[in-house]
Amino acid sequence: AVLALLVGLLGPASAPASEPAKELELVRPGRAQTSQPFEVATPEGGTLSLAEYRGRVVLLNFWATWCEPCKEEMPAMERLYQKHRAQGLVVLAVSNDSEGSTRRVARFIKESGFSFPVGLDPRMKVANLYRVRVLPSSMVIDRKGALSFIALGPREWDKPAAHQFFESILR
Repeated sequence: AVLALLVGLLGPASAPASEPAKELELVRPGRAQTSQPFEVATPEGGTLSLAEYRGRVVLLNFWATWCEPCKEEMPAMERLYQKHRAQGLVVLAVSNDSEGSTRRVARFIKESGFSFPVGLDPRMKVANLYRVRVLPSSMVIDRKGALSFIALGPREWDKPAAHQFFESILR
């Protein structure tokens, strides 16, 4: 009876974003920050611009083909993207591979079957704009363009806490 009372007091299982964010070890920026606009080339020769995704929730991920933890987390990012893209989630993966690595990046993305947009940042201009110091690094940008959470290092982007987190901020 006491347990039932406690469960009733704690409320429904759909927790606010802060609890799943804690479980995912996401941190809030020290001060309110607006995301920095950028435009980068894509492996296919096009351009990728953050402005294209204004009004959507963006998981901005910095990675490289030589970074094993980066490559290990990307299938989970694809599953997260597939599950929540209809609700407005965009995964943008920005490669920090060096100049001349376009083919290697394109081959990795194609062989892995990733469908989210990928950009190239060989001179790390965008990575420096976002003060990236470790790969992988991910930033969550809300619908208003605010940088709301940061993840340094790999995450299990398809575990239940990740789905809860994105469901709560996609509402």
